[in-house]
Amino acid sequence: MTYFEDFVPGEVIEHARAKTVTEMDGVLLCNLAMNTAAGHFNEEMMRDTEFGQRIVFGGVTAALIIGLTMQDTAEHAIREIGMNKLRFGSPVFHGDTLSAFTETLSTDDGVVRLRHWGVNQRDEIVFESERTVQVHRRPA
Repeated sequence: MTYFEDFVPGEVIEHARAKTVTEMDGVLLCNLAMNTAAGHFNEEMMRDTEFGQRIVFGGVTAALIIGLTMQDTAEHAIREIGMNKLRFGSPVFHGDTLSAFTETLSTDDGVVRLRHWGVNQRDEIVFESERTVQVHRRPA
């Protein structure tokens, strides 16, 4: 259980679940958001770039990494206060498998500040952010 008292500053969690990014993950949300950037949709154009193929939209990468952390960090969340310092270190491609990690940065009066990051199967950091969450205290 992840009540406020369970978060220990300095502790790092390697989350149990990982996710292989599918074509549907990479394209469906772009279509829904009308993000039609060629980098996500034009395989022919991207073949001649440094990436050699289409890249997954950063918003999809962020959502997948944060989603992988939720079982361990948001089960007893009262509210999301904020997310900042978002960084995308390496591109994500269809077929990459992403894993997530969380470090507890601080705890104060029911508020937890977390650092999340995700890596691909080559251990390259693909996404990092800091997140602040208000979390229920453990019942007496």
